[in-house]
Amino acid sequence: MSLSIQGKTAIVTGAARGLGLAIARHFVDKGANVMFADMDESRLEVEIGDEARTEGPVRMFAGDLRQKLAITNLLSATMDAFERVDILVNASRQVVMSDPLCIEDDAVEVMLQQNLFTSLRLSQLAAKRMIAQGEGGGTIINLSSIAARQTRPELLGYSVSCAAIEQMTRAMALSLAPKGIRVNAVAFGSVMSASLQGILKDNPDYRGAISEGTPLGRIAAASEVVETVQFLASDASAFMTGQIVTLDGGRSLLDVVPAPAH
Repeated sequence: MSLSIQGKTAIVTGAARGLGLAIARHFVDKGANVMFADMDESRLEVEIGDEARTEGPVRMFAGDLRQKLAITNLLSATMDAFERVDILVNASRQVVMSDPLCIEDDAVEVMLQQNLFTSLRLSQLAAKRMIAQGEGGGTIINLSSIAARQTRPELLGYSVSCAAIEQMTRAMALSLAPKGIRVNAVAFGSVMSASLQGILKDNPDYRGAISEGTPLGRIAAASEVVETVQFLASDASAFMTGQIVTLDGGRSLLDVVPAPAH
């Protein structure tokens, strides 16, 4: 099977920075038409403003995708520019630290709204468009985290939203399989993104802690996530749906309690 996404049309959210930007740029390099979507218009303008004003494969959409109207407008803008949508990558994610015992803390609600409901609503609308196209199906790829299966109280909201994204992935995969639309997710550990680079700059000892806690002994390169997403978007994964591909160097396999299990 081919890894090619040449000529496909993709929507990538969270595309103004980090992994979303890396995925979107990689897709363009591989011959896809890409709608870069993000709420940060100024950052989009800096990253791709000149490219988006040409007749080439790059367009940008700035809007708050927590709003249903913005999601509708994103799909309309994509159809106006490229006349179809074949791939959706839900890469927009937010991480908020919180106190799980604080009644006034609304981090769980914020994370569910930003990370889950935005992806769910956009996936529903994109799937409807893919079905209407009537040929070739389509593919939806969600970004998750191994936080969905770990317990860190300060990341309660993020962990809950990632666990919900993984269940959404499986449920939508079953519902859309008869229409030829595949839905998968990538759950990763520590990836050398722009945000992690900033954290490591301020806390250099953290790099060693991550490496020591990862069986493969290193932090993943952003390109490794990007290439996994391309695999899921291509025909090379044509018989995969409802899967959560874990990309964490073995980190989620560790038992952090150094004692026998009996």
